[in-house]
Amino acid sequence: MHRRLRSLHLSRSGISPVVKKYKNKEIERATNGFSMVIKTGPDGTTYKAQFENGHICDVKRAKSSEQGNSDFLKEVQLLGRLHHRHVVRLLGFSDEDNRFLIFDHMENGSLKECLHDPLRSPLSWRIRLKIAIDVAAALEYLYYFCDPPVFHVSVTSKSVMLDSDYTAKLSDVGFLYCNTSNNSNASCSRENIEQKRKELVFQYGVLVLELVTGQAVSEEKELVRWVQASGFHGSLHKMVDADLGNTYNSKELHSLLVVARLCTKSGNDSFVSVPLVHRYLQKRLDS
Repeated sequence: MHRRLRSLHLSRSGISPVVKKYKNKEIERATNGFSMVIKTGPDGTTYKAQFENGHICDVKRAKSSEQGNSDFLKEVQLLGRLHHRHVVRLLGFSDEDNRFLIFDHMENGSLKECLHDPLRSPLSWRIRLKIAIDVAAALEYLYYFCDPPVFHVSVTSKSVMLDSDYTAKLSDVGFLYCNTSNNSNASCSRENIEQKRKELVFQYGVLVLELVTGQAVSEEKELVRWVQASGFHGSLHKMVDADLGNTYNSKELHSLLVVARLCTKSGNDSFVSVPLVHRYLQKRLDS
C-alpha cells in the first residue's frame, strides 16, 4: 500500500510513475558505499550500482549546492518524459540531502573509451556509421520534438554512450526553463535556440571526424581545417583510422565526410539542419 501511495504522489507531482524514488541508503548499498566509480567530472560523479532486484544502473550524484529542490524535481520530471532509443533513460532519483539521478547502465561505456582505449577491440566501420546515425536521430528528437526544447547537451565522444549492442545513446541532457509570459528571457529567444542548434551541428561534425579518423578531440582544429580544405579528397584514405585497415566502405566514407564538411563549415549561410543530416545518412545505411 505504501508503494502504491508513493507512485500516486509522484504522478500528481508530474513525475512519471515509471521513474522510481529511492532512498539514499538504498543507493549507498547498491554502489557498495559509493566505491564503484565509473567517471568523475565537472558535472558530478557517476557510480555503477546493482540494486537488490539485480538491476544494474548508473547513478549520478547531482550538484545539490547549485540547484533548489523544486528545480531538481522539475529536472527529474522533464528527464522522465524523454523516451527515445538513442537517449539514456532516467530510471529513478533521490531528493534527500544528497541528490542522485539513476539511469540505464551502458555496458560498453563511452564512445571515447571505445575509440581511444588501446585495450578495447577497435570499432568496426559499420558500427561507426551506425553511431553517427544514432546520434543524429537523438539530436533530431531532442531539438525538434521536445517541449520544452533541450538547452544543454554536449555532442562529444565522452557524452555518447554505448549499450551492449553498441547502440549509441546521448547522456547528460539538460533543459531550458522558459517562462512563456516573460519574453525578456534572452535564453528562451528563437535566436538563442537557433544558435544552440548551430553549435551542436558543429560539434556533431567534429564527432563524425573523430569516428572516421580515430583522432582525439584535442586535434579538432586540425581535423576541421583538413576537411574544409579544397584538396581534402586526395588524402581521404590516409586520414582513415588505421585500426580499420581496409575494411571500410569508400562510398559511406565519402558520405560521412560530406556531412562533416557541411557541419563544420563557417559562415552565416553554412548551417545545415540535423533532420537533413539524419535523413541523408539513413539513406546511405539503407542503400
